[in-house]
Amino acid sequence: MAPPARDPHYHEIGSQIALAGHPIHAMLVTFPIALVCATLGGDFFYWLTADPFFARVSLWTSGWGFGLGLLAAVVGTAELLAARGIRRRPESWSHAVAAMMLLSVIGANWGLRLIDREGMVLPWGAFLSALGLVLVGLAGWHGGKLVFEHQMGVMLAEED
Repeated sequence: MAPPARDPHYHEIGSQIALAGHPIHAMLVTFPIALVCATLGGDFFYWLTADPFFARVSLWTSGWGFGLGLLAAVVGTAELLAARGIRRRPESWSHAVAAMMLLSVIGANWGLRLIDREGMVLPWGAFLSALGLVLVGLAGWHGGKLVFEHQMGVMLAEED
């Protein structure tokens, strides 16, 4: 399969915020993604069983997802500000907006659970968890376009 055609108006942008050449933002986003999915899973099992254990699971996964999402957002924002070529891509801005919406939703989800651990799981916690999963998909879609279609944050081998 042929590699995707590159836009001649832009050049590849390697990651400006990296550890040993590996983009830190890409490393960090895996955790909030998994934790948003786990929060919805905990809500689902709470709905099935009414076991308070699953309400606690969702409380912890939503809290850690929010905290690690904030960390990923700080690094992603630094990347956006540090690399001018990234800011030129519309997908960068749609990715950033979707990620900010996601952070707002998972922060609200966690906050509601802190107020009332079990009472907020159904229906609002589950609704916010499902909305968070949709926003993870949207932010991931645009982030993936940056990496896979536009080669942002990718180290390419030098051609002879």
